Amino acid sequence: MAHSSRTGTAATSGSMSGTQSVERALSLLEYFSEEQPERRIAELVELSGLGQSTVSRLVATLESFGYLFRDPRSGLHRIGPKVVTLAGVALNQSPVHRAARQVAQNLAHEVELGVNVAERHGSEMFYLCHFEGPLAPRNFTLTGRTAPLHATGMGKALLSGLSPEQVREAVGDSYPAYTPRTVVSLDRLLQELEQVRASGYATEVEELAFGRACVAAPVRDRSGAVTAALSVSGSLSALDLDNRQGALADKVIETADQISISLGFMGPSAHRFG
Repeated sequence: MAHSSRTGTAATSGSMSGTQSVERALSLLEYFSEEQPERRIAELVELSGLGQSTVSRLVATLESFGYLFRDPRSGLHRIGPKVVTLAGVALNQSPVHRAARQVAQNLAHEVELGVNVAERHGSEMFYLCHFEGPLAPRNFTLTGRTAPLHATGMGKALLSGLSPEQVREAVGDSYPAYTPRTVVSLDRLLQELEQVRASGYATEVEELAFGRACVAAPVRDRSGAVTAALSVSGSLSALDLDNRQGALADKVIETADQISISLGFMGPSAHRFG
């Protein structure tokens, strides 16, 4: 019996040690970001508080499985191709991504602007699709990035399906200002959401970044709940909202409705908040 007990303790200890190694390895991946896409071993040691030998071992394991890549010239590590593979698997399993990808790409070609599709993850929005038009070029993809809900047209479109209590629960009562035009209070945000519900679309004009604007509309699932949002975006001059807002809003609403129909939505939502 004593031998069995020792064996069980050793197995439990090994399991805990393995779990700890996984947690530590995953935590290292989180230190890579848009601002810091490459890291040295010494940086990871400092950031994680782990020992040099532990970090070196974990990095070597992540590299061997393709989750990290080491540039042989600089010696710096960056996210490896395996992460891209898994991200593709996750996106391809998303019903919204599958329903939106082609129609969003077609819209970008038609209006020559950037077209984005996002869904809400807690207090942030998460980009599922991103396509550039010639009037809104980017040298990077927005897919996989997050953005604040209160300061974006798509964020407001995503929040438009929630009651005031649900909005407060999702984003709180006050918010950081990114520009002087950012909505920073719940009362003001709720007013804007009423306008979104009334018009069927949301706008964002220099609320997240200077010189940028977008027009967005909600996407609904089979039950009528807002499950995603679609937008056209670009520079103020490219969108020319003074002259094009109505036409762009019609295009965005029409395309969002196409995606909603693909998701099983058959008509106006029976739910109204206010």
